[in-house]
Amino acid sequence: NEDRERAWRASRETKLEPIPNCEACARPTAEEVRGWAQSFDKLMKSPAGRNVFREFLRTEYSEENMLFWLACEELKGECNKHSIDEKARTIYEDYISILSPKEV
Repeated sequence: NEDRERAWRASRETKLEPIPNCEACARPTAEEVRGWAQSFDKLMKSPAGRNVFREFLRTEYSEENMLFWLACEELKGECNKHSIDEKARTIYEDYISILSPKEV
């Protein structure tokens, strides 16, 4: 359990470091931002919205939830069986395993 504690501490220490946007996106319009207030689905469909939400989650020490969701969304779009197996294994190791530094 010492390894898990070290991994947990390391993941928490990096929370305050600047991070690049997880997705490339254009600056949202005011109308688009207002739409986010009306619908969480609209927020999640917008790359800019996901970046803003990710930054919020980061301040709440919950960024790994967004990263897990993004990884699952990417997995849903995969058709190659080998890639599916590899991505599923990576998701398990990164987010589900008890030894994961980003356990959700």
